[in-house]
Amino acid sequence: MLVLVAPGQGAQTPGFLTPWLDLPGATDRIAAWSDAIGLDLAHYGTKADADDIRDTAVAQPLLVAAGLLSASALNASPAVVAGHSVGEITAAAFAGVLGDEAALRLVRARGLAMAEAAAVTETGMAALLGGDPAVTVPHLESLGLTPANVNGGGQIVAAGTAAQIAELTGNKPEGVRRVVPLKVAGAFHTHHMAPAVERLREAAQGLEVADPTVTYVSNKDGKAVATGAEVVERLVGQVANPVRWDLCMETFQELGVTALIEVCPGGTLTGLAKRALPGVQTLALKTPDDLDAARALISEHASA
Repeated sequence: MLVLVAPGQGAQTPGFLTPWLDLPGATDRIAAWSDAIGLDLAHYGTKADADDIRDTAVAQPLLVAAGLLSASALNASPAVVAGHSVGEITAAAFAGVLGDEAALRLVRARGLAMAEAAAVTETGMAALLGGDPAVTVPHLESLGLTPANVNGGGQIVAAGTAAQIAELTGNKPEGVRRVVPLKVAGAFHTHHMAPAVERLREAAQGLEVADPTVTYVSNKDGKAVATGAEVVERLVGQVANPVRWDLCMETFQELGVTALIEVCPGGTLTGLAKRALPGVQTLALKTPDDLDAARALISEHASA
């Protein structure tokens, strides 16, 4: 059983879209999406520097576009789909809940709303590597931080004000090996993003929504969601609530997933799966050179 997953913000790197634009029709699709949302995706995916693509309003549409483009090239038929943070919008398109252009319009609104909310207070996020959640979470809360991403595989991401993040780097929870600041521009999935929720709810009104055609696993609680209306409602609320990727991976196990492919720019979620899902084969789509191996993996698990 194959699960197709989409990464969240922070996975982007300068120029990561460049090789994908060599695929037939890719340049035209990116140009059409750029026109639809008023953002030059080709420029930001090929020429912009790290600071430019760190901008929330840019990074989020860019990640969704890259995920859709790479999944289209792969042409997989997964049994299960899921996404981390903004990757949930990509996954909603995989599941047929949203059309590609609708997904990009929604993520454009999401990125703008979250960037505006992030500008109110200087905030950020940092990954904590190692440690026991039972120890780490209370420690974070004592510092006023939120465990915004509980990722499994020994990783929790803390979010809060810049001062709180700075204090954390010198006051790690017991058992945590490293604190790594992330390439994001705000404390996402916390109360700091509450103003973005209503903005996104307004943007979601009038969307043409369908029920998922495959199993859609929500990172709100790791549950499979059966209706398109509930998927969209969760996409809206999840902006200001923690991501429970650990629970998503538990659900993958319960469903009997045997292979996991992460769309472009892959790497983060496959890394977590290697630690938390023993026996599940994983593959990250980083460039089109990875497509043949991904298709072979799909064929192997389809045969099984």
